Amino acid sequence: MYKLFTKFTLGLTLTAIAVFAQTKPTFEVATVKPAAPLDPVKMMAAMQGGGKLPVGVDINNLRAEYRGLDLKTLLVYAYGVKGYQITGPDWMSTERFDITAKLPDGATKDDAPKMLQSLLEDRFKLAVHRTNAEHPVLALVVGKGGPKLKPSAEKPVAIDETAELKPGEMKMDSPEGPIRMKVDMATGGAVIDMGLKGKMTYRMVPATQSMRIEFSMTTLDGFADMLTQLLTQLGGAGGGRQIVNKTDIQGNYDAAFEISLTEIMAMARARGMDIPGAPAGPTPGSGPAAASDPGGNTLTDAVQSAGLKLESAKANVEQLIVDHIEKTPTDN
Repeated sequence: MYKLFTKFTLGLTLTAIAVFAQTKPTFEVATVKPAAPLDPVKMMAAMQGGGKLPVGVDINNLRAEYRGLDLKTLLVYAYGVKGYQITGPDWMSTERFDITAKLPDGATKDDAPKMLQSLLEDRFKLAVHRTNAEHPVLALVVGKGGPKLKPSAEKPVAIDETAELKPGEMKMDSPEGPIRMKVDMATGGAVIDMGLKGKMTYRMVPATQSMRIEFSMTTLDGFADMLTQLLTQLGGAGGGRQIVNKTDIQGNYDAAFEISLTEIMAMARARGMDIPGAPAGPTPGSGPAAASDPGGNTLTDAVQSAGLKLESAKANVEQLIVDHIEKTPTDN
């Protein structure tokens, strides 16, 4: 009787595993290819013409495209975490891939993250686990002279995904939702609409050899999140550490500052773009970034110009630990 019960239990277990395997969300079909090197000329042409950038994500209920993304960024989309929450090999930030996948009938774009998880597990033999631990962060606090933020006259509006793209406008999907971007080739700038998170506008300033970045209709939480992404790209002011809003300031605000163009070029080279003559990017986690030219401003300087500052602190942060991942995916 005991042996019969054991066999019966084992049979139920195997059946449950088989059912789970069959129902686990997966793409119907997907191709994974190494991405071509980032080409500034092609990037500019895509911006001028509108539509799709060589780097980005587009997902609908039929198809998912992940273009020119490194494995760490793919994990951001798959698991709904930020880059600073991922612990894994350094090369995950340099190996980039193009993924094109078809969603099965009846699926929606909300199913794509789980399907991307399955793809990474299958093609890259990914194994991860989550944990919570105290980690160094950067606290966004009010500076000595008080904040220099202008209350927004308008409120942010959610992006209408059904609206047609205007000439020179392009869209992409971010882990937090859809983004629309319009490039102005005359000024070398762009307006990035992040919906309820507000807008970010940038343009070149030839007189000061810098880039002016303007935030509008954003909360301080949103501002901290945007700064986290920018500082992670630059690798300065603490590398990939999370920035946490500790100002207790409510409402939507506008802010503007300038960053040295040399710093921007270093950021682009650090992300794999071939820019002749651009300085090498700083090493992530190597500490605060120094200005690369005498008159250059870093993002740390820019935060201070807004009457805010960044202080080292500690907070309990969820981490996605990569236990195993392979550089080369299995064949399509």
